[in-house]
Amino acid sequence: MNYIHSTIAQLKKTSPAQCEFYQAVEEVLESLEPILENIPHYQINAIIERLVEPERQIMFRVPWVDDKGNIHVNKGYRIEFNSALGPYKGGLRFHPSVNASIIKFLGFEQIFKNALTGLPIGGGKGGSNFDPKGRSDGEIMRFCQSFMNELYRHIGPTTDVPAGDIGVGAREIGYMFGQYKRLTGRYEGAFTGKSLSWGGSLVRKEATGYGAVYFANYMLQAANDTLEGKRCLVSGAGNVAIYAIEKLYQLGAMPISCSDSGGTLYHESGIDLALIKQIKEGDRASLAIYIDSHPDARFIPRADYPEDGHSVWRFNADAAFPCATQNELTQADANALIENGCILVSEGANMPCTQEAINVFLAAKIAYGPGKAANAGGVATSQLEMAQNASMQTWTFEEVDTKLQQIMKNIFDTASSTAKEFGQPNNLVLGANIAAFRRVADAMIEQGVV
Repeated sequence: MNYIHSTIAQLKKTSPAQCEFYQAVEEVLESLEPILENIPHYQINAIIERLVEPERQIMFRVPWVDDKGNIHVNKGYRIEFNSALGPYKGGLRFHPSVNASIIKFLGFEQIFKNALTGLPIGGGKGGSNFDPKGRSDGEIMRFCQSFMNELYRHIGPTTDVPAGDIGVGAREIGYMFGQYKRLTGRYEGAFTGKSLSWGGSLVRKEATGYGAVYFANYMLQAANDTLEGKRCLVSGAGNVAIYAIEKLYQLGAMPISCSDSGGTLYHESGIDLALIKQIKEGDRASLAIYIDSHPDARFIPRADYPEDGHSVWRFNADAAFPCATQNELTQADANALIENGCILVSEGANMPCTQEAINVFLAAKIAYGPGKAANAGGVATSQLEMAQNASMQTWTFEEVDTKLQQIMKNIFDTASSTAKEFGQPNNLVLGANIAAFRRVADAMIEQGVV
């Protein structure tokens, strides 16, 4: 379609060298072809041209001093992408890989993910190329305070509400919120992912992993199946992966893998969840030490990975949950999963599958839950935290978890019914993208050219 291709070509001219961002945009826009062909007012109102350009891009330096007195300078970002449905909402990522392209792809995905929840939140994302690994609490605190010295002026409970992401947990949120409060003199819901003792929500830590598993179970239920008894591959070893593993066990499945930056852990008899929590949440150590307690498990170092993909996807299993980072699952990995009996993929991370891998899954007609739908539980629970802060209430774990399950059910139903409406009942990528696009685009039209 010339309209879509010309929009993408123009974007590449105005935002050069941002490959991850192009990938995210192309995946969404190409699946919108059926609706853009049949409903001309979206083109008349230049919706996709406006959607691919952030409303605001904030870039700043972050100077800080380490424990030895050395000065460091990192880059900080906040991309406020779209506020048609509500205040900007999306996490902050602290990782050496962070650059403008990564943050823009994440922010663009966030628009559609947030729209699918049905909640009043827009899309944004931010972060820095700072690496918290190996840094002391004092160094992390000083970095977070410096980061907030710039960001504080752009955020607030009705403007932009950041949360955590890779490298940003309750510790980092605490340091940033403390500096925000010091600079503004206000104690308000400007962040989510806060500690439970001062405004956080139960289930927030678990929500993304739980949600990806709930979504997977809804996909299987639609085919008169369940997760019970399924052998499951999980990548990652952060919050998303850990709590996906936890929920898989609760639903009767058998998670048999996880991974970190050092390599892949495979335990045929089932991952020892308590030990993983101790290694990662308690000791902040490498998964490699797991085999000291479980010599029957295998640890495959990153140096031994296949050249065309990731070891975590090369085992026999019924289901796969990519929960680590973008583009971690290649076309070769996808083919290996299909050959080894995989019938379901539910994305806990953002854009973890390459486009070639997605094409393999769609061609095989397995149950495939794209990240903007399957991992929306985290941001949905962040909005539930915002609601609790605004009303000065605290909900129980069961109340929040029940709301999360219903939100994930609604997302699945919406994506599934939209896919059927457009004649592709097995294509939840198309269903999720079109459903989210319609909600955002209609709001943009009603609010005028802004």
